[in-house]
Amino acid sequence: MNVEDFTFELPEELIAAHPAPQRDASRLLVVAPDPSEPNQHRRFRDLKDYLRPGDVLVMNNSRVIPARLFGARPTGALVEMLLLERDHELDGEAWKAMVRPGRKAREGETILIGDGALTATVARCHENGERTLVFTPGGEAFREVLRQHGRMPIPPYILKRRAEELHLPAPALHLPEDETRYQTVYAEQEGSIAAPTAGLHFTPELLAELEAMGVERHFVTLHVGAGTFVGMAEGGRVEDHQMHTEHYDVTASTSEAIARARREGRRVVAVGTTTVRTLESAWDEALGTVRPGPGETRIMIHPGVRVRAFDLLVTNFHLPRSTLLLLVSALIGRERLLDIYTEAIAEKYRFFSYGDAMLVPVIRS
Repeated sequence: MNVEDFTFELPEELIAAHPAPQRDASRLLVVAPDPSEPNQHRRFRDLKDYLRPGDVLVMNNSRVIPARLFGARPTGALVEMLLLERDHELDGEAWKAMVRPGRKAREGETILIGDGALTATVARCHENGERTLVFTPGGEAFREVLRQHGRMPIPPYILKRRAEELHLPAPALHLPEDETRYQTVYAEQEGSIAAPTAGLHFTPELLAELEAMGVERHFVTLHVGAGTFVGMAEGGRVEDHQMHTEHYDVTASTSEAIARARREGRRVVAVGTTTVRTLESAWDEALGTVRPGPGETRIMIHPGVRVRAFDLLVTNFHLPRSTLLLLVSALIGRERLLDIYTEAIAEKYRFFSYGDAMLVPVIRS
């Protein structure tokens, strides 16, 4: 398959620069299981109309850390850092990060953060331009400085849209709303540098309604890294794309709940592509469920790859030529997905992280 087979033209004004006024007021495009039937256009709070008692809702409870930091070299020159993941090869509070300007961030250089409350020393320079930074102090003191001085790692395309709207430089466009709205209401386990955005639409009230009607709720954890959003090379082959490694954990209760649902013919509803990647990576055919415990994944799901662990997907609208778009097309087919995206554009749905949602069935032949 060619990467260019998964592209589409999106008007800039449909890229959501802000979340909907209320989480569950975002729109929901419900994909018809039968392609001969029309898709439905609803609000996210109407999701309850499409779920059944006994459905198992599986959500990613990873919590986004304020991973964007600003500091200064001893000369006073400003430095921007985006934390990517822990570097477990080094002792201490070591993180792989993107640093701008990067070419001056040489090994041994020290960056001051929060008037010197925190220092970051460049310990390694990697071939891909990343740096490993060792922070002092580490532990809880590091996390406290991060909470005070870090910013939510809002995707660049959102900042770009805001810059166009307000005629301000992108770094100035981290808004107070991002501190709460770029985080799911059930986020718990710290570690992501990007939100599992399909979950942003849920409210405590909607979750309570679903629970009252008999929908089970269970969690997995996959800490979202920058690799999830790396685009595929233009003109290249889908099969040649290499995914970054991400770490996940499946609780025993989630494993047991999926096993029971599969035995009893009940549906499993995955919230977000990160949940899908966790479930499919941990799937054990012999057990008939997902293996409990920690693991790591580089799985890439595209048309031709069979999914086994779930029956419905709640997801946002994704970037062209992205692995996330391929994942959704694996469920219903490339042509149908692109037709649905054409319909969504005509209906003025909002796209990407702060955008609207889809409910997608898994079409099994």
